[in-house]
Amino acid sequence: MNALLLVAHGSRRKQSNDEVAHLAEKLKKNCAEQYDIVKPAFLELSDVLIPEGIEQCIAEGATSITVLPYFLNSGRHVVEDIPNIINRCTARHANINISLSPHLGASDLMVDLLISTAVNSTLVSA
Repeated sequence: MNALLLVAHGSRRKQSNDEVAHLAEKLKKNCAEQYDIVKPAFLELSDVLIPEGIEQCIAEGATSITVLPYFLNSGRHVVEDIPNIINRCTARHANINISLSPHLGASDLMVDLLISTAVNSTLVSA
């Protein structure tokens, strides 16, 4: 079984974390052919951290997990922290294929997304 783990930074603001969980639900509906399981997880400041998210996927039968960093830039979290966490989890679960996809901001689709978002912007009144 294939799993997708959507990883965001995490926030003290519950609504921000809920937005990521809602996005994971939308992903689940739209990528069911590629992924049997879709879960949100966070680097910090939330209930489900990356190791717990990986454990949840495994408990649901995942044999392959793709970690998708929901980050715009290749800062320390993307370049060091998330890979280090994945390496520790891989060491504990050698029989599970855990891979790291490029962060969201690295996508070639980002320019089209930004243009589409700007074109569809709304006027904010003062």
